[in-house]
Amino acid sequence: MSAVAHTARDVCHVLREDVELAQDVPTAQREQAVEQCLARVLRIAPGGWPARRTGAPRDGIGLLVLRGLLIRRVGIDGRFGAELLGEGDLLRPWQGEDELPTLPLETGWRVLTPTRVAVLDRPFARRLAPYPQVSARLVGRALRRSRNLAVNMAIVHQARVDVRLHMLFWHLAGRWGRVRTDGVLLRLRLTHTVLADLVAARRPTVTSALTELSRQGLVRSAEGGWLLTGEPPGELLELVAVPECLSAGAPASGVQSARPAAER
Repeated sequence: MSAVAHTARDVCHVLREDVELAQDVPTAQREQAVEQCLARVLRIAPGGWPARRTGAPRDGIGLLVLRGLLIRRVGIDGRFGAELLGEGDLLRPWQGEDELPTLPLETGWRVLTPTRVAVLDRPFARRLAPYPQVSARLVGRALRRSRNLAVNMAIVHQARVDVRLHMLFWHLAGRWGRVRTDGVLLRLRLTHTVLADLVAARRPTVTSALTELSRQGLVRSAEGGWLLTGEPPGELLELVAVPECLSAGAPASGVQSARPAAER
């Protein structure tokens, strides 16, 4: 099981660690907002995570991922789908746990790399009240997550697993990719098992599909992650706007640096 650790002194300035959240705050108020928006921090070790038992109050905004990588799995009759979550994502893992499911769902969380989350509880929400621009950014994060799920659903509807994987890699590259002269480096050490969950396939099938993508020169393992070459698949461009810097070969400074992720 993944361990969750925190101390009374373990707090952070949320807007200092996630500077994008403060971008719309007027310059005259920004430093004050940074100093006031303090939150408790939880550190979570890799492994299974009993997310509903974090000890975080459930009457606040939720948990904001400051660093790390997690996967949420949902299954029915032994078949699973999953979403990959990381820095900047907003979670409410306890939401809906008291509702009676209409389907026999299996759900679970796994932490892939050492993770830090900020607890955006009710006291934080009160400190945040004078800065509605930050609240709007947090709402935007929740909407981004729902839109990513819609793209994931479209990806898993592709008939061929190699096509699903190719599209998934480029979709993830829009967020975690780093442009190089030889392609786009996606520095996420996702195991074949994790990839199988993300594309709704069996692990042996994923292994075969990765071999085929490598044979075609489209995807290969590199530097603890994956190197994507060529252009994003046309089907993905129809689903979501891939950043121009990825499809047009812009310099690496046009894409945020990839973050290390799970060990194979």
